[in-house]
Amino acid sequence: MSVQQLNDLVLDTDVLVIGGGPAGTWAALTAAGNGAKVVLVDKGYCGSSGATAPSGTGVWYVKPEEKLREEAKGSRYTLGGHLAESRWMDQVLDRTYENMNKLAAWGYPFPLDDSGTPYKRGLQGPEYMKLMRKLVHKAGVKILDHSPAVELLADEHGVGGATGVRLQAGGTWTVRAGAVIIATGGCAFLSKALGTNVLTGDGYLFAAEAGAELSGMEFSNAYAISPTFSSVTKTAYYRYASFYYEDGTVVEGAGSTRGRSVIARNLLQGRQVYARLDQAPEDIHRLLRVGQTNFFLPFDRLGINPFTDKFPVTLRLEGTVRGTGGIHVIDESCATIVPGLYAAGDAATREFICGGFTGGGSHNAAWAMSSGSFAGGGAANYVKKLGERNETRKLRGLSSTTLTHRKTGTPEALTASRTQERIQAVRDEVAPYDRNLFRTDEGLSQSLDRLDDLWKDIRGSVSTRDAEGVKARETAAMTATARWMYRSAQARTETRGMHKREDYPKMDAAQRYRLVAGGLDDIRVRKVEVAEPIAALKEGAH
Repeated sequence: MSVQQLNDLVLDTDVLVIGGGPAGTWAALTAAGNGAKVVLVDKGYCGSSGATAPSGTGVWYVKPEEKLREEAKGSRYTLGGHLAESRWMDQVLDRTYENMNKLAAWGYPFPLDDSGTPYKRGLQGPEYMKLMRKLVHKAGVKILDHSPAVELLADEHGVGGATGVRLQAGGTWTVRAGAVIIATGGCAFLSKALGTNVLTGDGYLFAAEAGAELSGMEFSNAYAISPTFSSVTKTAYYRYASFYYEDGTVVEGAGSTRGRSVIARNLLQGRQVYARLDQAPEDIHRLLRVGQTNFFLPFDRLGINPFTDKFPVTLRLEGTVRGTGGIHVIDESCATIVPGLYAAGDAATREFICGGFTGGGSHNAAWAMSSGSFAGGGAANYVKKLGERNETRKLRGLSSTTLTHRKTGTPEALTASRTQERIQAVRDEVAPYDRNLFRTDEGLSQSLDRLDDLWKDIRGSVSTRDAEGVKARETAAMTATARWMYRSAQARTETRGMHKREDYPKMDAAQRYRLVAGGLDDIRVRKVEVAEPIAALKEGAH
């Protein structure tokens, strides 16, 4: 028996959660609380990897008071191009309120306001995820760290587990499960935005290989403001910024919410844009530092005071991490159209609460904890109904590319080089502002021609079940994600939310629908009706 075989791990469980960020940990915690045996696998270390863990985030936490709730829903509804749904917003607000109060009861150290009341509209990633890991472990969940998934397993009854690689222990893992929850986060295309190096769209590919669909992928072109010398993308702080050219004159129209396009157009023309947080009242400077400590670290190292000194900024691609597109879910349990498969967090579409505008930190954070708990409960209930049928299933791998345990005759260095070339080829299509942010039919068609050729090349290749094979699968996922994005963007011939068509610059009332994409080699895009406009805004919804 080889060392490889000795290190291969095989487990049976009720629910498998793929991803250990906030959505994955809430899913695991909820499934275990519903009596399910749970295994959680994480590409990194559950509790410290992903977009939430390294920094602070706001949370869409609104007290259950009618006026406050309606105001919270209305502002997001308008920004998102009227695609959010009141029913979903209500249940996410309710569950987020409940879960944030649970965190307080479990010992999360919420700061106190002037009246001594815990301030629950934000979370510090390190403390939050450290607590979530502790709670998941205490609930009896088995955690496999540094264990990326490479494919789902299924039979005629639906999804029944997954396989992956044990990066540190060596060998592979296989988990047979009654239900699988994909909580792998979004796709930032290896843009080096803080915490996103593990977010390469893997879950989208796994789901599509099983037959699931994706929704809102045209709303996946989020670019975040960051200093040119930093990977920290906390755009919320730039609400306090004024933007300047090098000579100190103001960049008219530039801003953090509606003015990023102005910044992008200047950068495209070779004009460097500078920011200064000079609109932040002096009495909140200390609070801002406490709220986002790592935002200020790069400035402090360089001796820059961002409140008084200008500093150069850029726009860093965050794709679906701060976009709204993701796996399409069909009900309040966050189930997909594939039996036994659920999705949560950034891996799932956030159109239901965000429409076509970025969920930023606060809405995405609320969606992660609420959809995670929805999916955890849904998966646990599904397994109970599955019963003894789960014990006799004959599962097969669903990877769209060939996976093998053995090294091929191709030298490892050459294989790694090809993977890097493919990664760069994808990034060449999705990173430039004039391809992804400012879209035209001609530009999208040209990119899709190249991405389709790249996909065919990847489909014909062989990957090994090891670290290099994981990189190859990440590359396939990024390529597939880009193709779903651009096919959907081509089908939406208007400008709505963050989706901007240069050749269709206005919002079209007739296109108030969702675009649901599916398929691998041949991508299909279909229209799905959206619920009636929110009553309070019905007159101005179009």
